[in-house]
Amino acid sequence: MKIPISISPAFWLVAALIGYLNSFSFIGTLVWVVVIFVSVFVHEMGHALTAKAFGLKPRIAFVAMGGLTYHHGQNLPFWKQFLIVLNGPLFGLGLFLLASFMLDSSSLQEGLLRSTILLFRGVNLFWTLVNLLPILPLDGGHLLRIILEGVFGPKGVRYAFLASALLALAGSLFFFVYGSILIGALFFLFAFQSFETWRQMRYFSKEDQSERYKQDFIRAEELFRQGDKQNALAAFYELQKRAGHGIIHLLSTQYIAFLEKERGCKQEAYAALLPIQKELHDEALCLLHELAFEMKNYRLVVELSGRVFQIFPTVEVALRSCYAHAHLGEGMQSIGWLETAVEGGLKNLPDVLLADSFDPIRKDPIFIRWVEEHR
Repeated sequence: MKIPISISPAFWLVAALIGYLNSFSFIGTLVWVVVIFVSVFVHEMGHALTAKAFGLKPRIAFVAMGGLTYHHGQNLPFWKQFLIVLNGPLFGLGLFLLASFMLDSSSLQEGLLRSTILLFRGVNLFWTLVNLLPILPLDGGHLLRIILEGVFGPKGVRYAFLASALLALAGSLFFFVYGSILIGALFFLFAFQSFETWRQMRYFSKEDQSERYKQDFIRAEELFRQGDKQNALAAFYELQKRAGHGIIHLLSTQYIAFLEKERGCKQEAYAALLPIQKELHDEALCLLHELAFEMKNYRLVVELSGRVFQIFPTVEVALRSCYAHAHLGEGMQSIGWLETAVEGGLKNLPDVLLADSFDPIRKDPIFIRWVEEHR
């Protein structure tokens, strides 16, 4: 079986940009593009051939920042996963050794060929060493993840992302101090991505490692995208029940809430989100804010208002928060949100002020004074 390979135009663009910035010549740019392509190809083939040897179905994608190898198939023991990751840098190291051998065992004169081989040696040594740093998404980071997951189970994955975030931040500061702004910015991005993943994975469970659950979730999402909402809802309910807890359980529950709300079952949607309110993604949190108001859980509405308005700073959110505070008899807070709604472009203020929601604070001096000032 052949290994499918796809190449994004962005790969050529970035490779050419790197080449030009390092050579400032047309020929030099072409040499750099060839060196980068061959080096990335050999590196990714190290991953892909090892995965294929273990019975997986790999494919390689050349993207803007380099290459990616995907592989599908059965779950592998940790030592096989480790070898798949490790053989990428080892193949790159092989290119470095080959280039070194060619330089040492031949009498190449100064010229384009010798310069190209020197570039092969330098690029592959540098990239192999950098890529083995224990920072995700570098291969060294994945090796660390595999080791820690093998030792600590699902918690080990979180440990790996936390360690990656701290090490990447240290690397970013190091490069910034020594004037390598571009590399420093890249490592800062790695640090941010690792930290965000670590934060989001606090709900990661053993069930999330199940290939069966992953495939079932993908199929349920595909039903959703195809518009088969009824079967998608049934699939998410079944997955929610079987997964029990963890990220797949949380995501399935949030899909259930959106689908139930879409078919008019707001009570079911609210009941789905309420137990997991602290773990919700942004859109689901906003949905809970809306549903809590309709279920007259005004205390929950005001608790969520600040976070929800940060996500979606709309007149609707501000007005809902205003009404919730009014229902609770909190005139000052209600007026604060009402002013936010007005600043956000509220058009029908006279009609809004007639709403029954304001009845609990209608005799509040703060409310009376504000209404008189805005007549």
